[in-house]
Amino acid sequence: MEAQLQRLKAILAEVADLNGAAAVLEWDQQTFMPPGGAEDRGNQQATLSRLSHVTFTSPEVGRLLEALEPHTAQLAPDSDEARLIRVTAREFRKRTRVPADMVAELAQATTAAIQVWQEARAENNFAKFAPHLTKIVDLRRRYARLFEPFDHVYDPLLDDFEPGIKTAEVKKIFADLRPRQVTLIKAIADKPQVDDSFLHKTYDEQKQWDFGVDVITRFGYDWNRGRQDKAAHPFTTNFGLGDVRITTRVFKDSVTSALFSTLHEAGHGMYEQGISPTLSRTPLGGGASLALHESQSRMWENLVGRSLPFWQYFYPRLQETFPEPLRGVSLDSFYKGINKVERSLIRIESDEATYNLHIMLRLELEIALMEGSLEVAGLPNAWNNRMVEYLGIEPPNDSKGVLQDVHWSSGAIGYFSTYALGNLISAQLWERIHKEMPDVDDQIRRGEFSGLLGWLREKIHRHGSKFEPQEFVERVTGSKINPDPYVRYLTEKFSKIYSL
Repeated sequence: MEAQLQRLKAILAEVADLNGAAAVLEWDQQTFMPPGGAEDRGNQQATLSRLSHVTFTSPEVGRLLEALEPHTAQLAPDSDEARLIRVTAREFRKRTRVPADMVAELAQATTAAIQVWQEARAENNFAKFAPHLTKIVDLRRRYARLFEPFDHVYDPLLDDFEPGIKTAEVKKIFADLRPRQVTLIKAIADKPQVDDSFLHKTYDEQKQWDFGVDVITRFGYDWNRGRQDKAAHPFTTNFGLGDVRITTRVFKDSVTSALFSTLHEAGHGMYEQGISPTLSRTPLGGGASLALHESQSRMWENLVGRSLPFWQYFYPRLQETFPEPLRGVSLDSFYKGINKVERSLIRIESDEATYNLHIMLRLELEIALMEGSLEVAGLPNAWNNRMVEYLGIEPPNDSKGVLQDVHWSSGAIGYFSTYALGNLISAQLWERIHKEMPDVDDQIRRGEFSGLLGWLREKIHRHGSKFEPQEFVERVTGSKINPDPYVRYLTEKFSKIYSL
């Protein structure tokens, strides 16, 4: 058994290396690659994707798994070896249904689409992007059909990001959450609005960058194993546990945009940096799911970064950095300003109370695209109509509407619900953290984050993807994904800010 396990690990390491190389190319495409490189980059990505797929789905891997699976009963159920065999076998069964040519075709299509999406958003030209998105939607529909029979055509796509979770489960969670968030938003709307005009004065871009770097350094982001660059749409990527990179974007008329983007991506980055080295170059050497990943980024961005204890420590330092635009702005006014609840057009700029509605809108559109009840040509109108229905505002153009997110251009249909699920998990974890670390707010108030990061390292990060998301959340918090803690968090926080 040991020789077979070592041979399997050797093949999986090769796959990890190929995926890491592809990630380098994708990172470069979104940060430094000149526009003229799109065609060549598409060919390179297609080659690497095909090689990775063929290597992973080889008959040899199948034979090794077949030989190893009977022996898993002799291993401790939660051991790295038992979980590696189980997770690899599950992924092998999925990937062997997918032709290598389809993998390469998607890689080539998305590489071209990302480049065109960037241009289309800058030009407010959905028609330019539509043919590329149509091809991606067709590829995703064909991909889903490879997994028939299924409960819902969206299930195979969702499973790629949230292993084991079904579309019906997500719909049920959202159906429970939506009316309670709408009720809270309506109650806030009836109250006098807070002033956040001071956030939109002129703020030096380099100072914004430096302030964010200082904060996440204090959080524990390891610069020896990471770096930060600018990107049109902030993201995190890793080429291995020793190279985890984040990106942000900076606007001179918004002091919070770059900061909260940096905090968010650092949350993703610290998760990857905290995975046990024993899981490196295996299918276990990444986050358990996108929702677990989002729970980390949203926790550091919102539950920490938008909290009063955080700003009791950092606000005097922010005032020293930007004395003129923040002159006369009290801590209380600043805290309320950064937590202003307002119906907004842009998802990543939206507040905690309305954010999930942006996600539900996208989930419904994705499901409709996969079912065939909505075609790409109808997306702008469908998007705008739902924005009016859910948030009471209509995008003035497609750049601030249907073109604002990078996900569809990268083929990540099935991804969006993970953002809202991540919010829910973050609140579940936050309640557990406060039970086990009652003084965590005092630590944050002193600018100390090692205790919080240490708890996350022990409970979440080090395990990589050994456990499926629902199992993982239940192990740590005592229940599966549950909207109740998030609703409690929002209600308590905004009741104080808006005197509800």
